[in-house]
Amino acid sequence: MLEDILLIEEKHRRVATGIVDVILQNKKEKYIVAISGESGSGKSELTHVVAKELRKFNIFAKPVHLDDFFKTLPLERRTWRQRNGVEKVVGISEINWDAVQKTICDFKNNRKSSMPCVDLVTNQVDTLTTNFDGIGMLVLDGLYAINTDEVDLHVFIELTYHETKKAQQLRGKEKLDNLRLQTLEAEHRAVQSLKYKADLFVDKKYHLVKAATGNETVKKNKMKHP
Repeated sequence: MLEDILLIEEKHRRVATGIVDVILQNKKEKYIVAISGESGSGKSELTHVVAKELRKFNIFAKPVHLDDFFKTLPLERRTWRQRNGVEKVVGISEINWDAVQKTICDFKNNRKSSMPCVDLVTNQVDTLTTNFDGIGMLVLDGLYAINTDEVDLHVFIELTYHETKKAQQLRGKEKLDNLRLQTLEAEHRAVQSLKYKADLFVDKKYHLVKAATGNETVKKNKMKHP
């Protein structure tokens, strides 16, 4: 996203260091990290710091923001949700997963790729072209990023929108009226439904925690019985 406001703090650097340690232990030629969490939880900050930290190890990591892949345009999304009913339309299905998958395919095959990129000043969608040749890692961030196929490391930030209202106000992306609060609650339910996919958690005190070993069984059961 162009012109996004990042509020990077020491906690983001601390957690990013832990995530990079895990990546280095499991590194392969083409590696994908996904970071999910609710609005204002620090996804973009963490993604930025992880990608920058990896440069110290000669790894080129490309951040990709799934907020750029919504099916509805930013200027139309609020009206569209209101018209169609927040409870019915807000959630995982709002993302153009085919476009996300094409980006991943281009990354894995070292191709040039064109993808959407939201300009937060104009609220228009531009097209970003990048060359994935020589890029060893994708760091995906977004509400539903860990739902993406072919991800190697799933990171879930446990802070909910209830705890992040101050961060949302500081970033000033959307006004916090009733419609926005309804949207945040619907997003909350959708994001929490993906929690079982996590390999690492960032807890509410912003500490990095590995998923319990039993989480793998939960993942398999969820895949069989979605």
